[in-house]
Amino acid sequence: MNDKDLSNTSGTNWTALESMNDEEIDYSDIPPLTQEFFEKATLRIPAPQAQQLVQIEPDILKWFQAQSGEYKALINTVLRRYIENCDEQTAV
Repeated sequence: MNDKDLSNTSGTNWTALESMNDEEIDYSDIPPLTQEFFEKATLRIPAPQAQQLVQIEPDILKWFQAQSGEYKALINTVLRRYIENCDEQTAV
């Protein structure tokens, strides 16, 4: 994709499309999704989104949020210090 692609305006009539129900939408030009498709499918998550996949328990997240407005940076600092401490212990 190049910058030219990003500047194109969609010709889709979004208002008309949003007013349709599923039965009114023509899917004839879209191939059916078969079991074989799903067996071969690979989930690809863009790197920025992948960074958000760590699930933090609600009480832990709440504690970090209460410590600082920059709670994400604080979580990263704590994790980095943990890693550095583990590296120091294994080096001995």
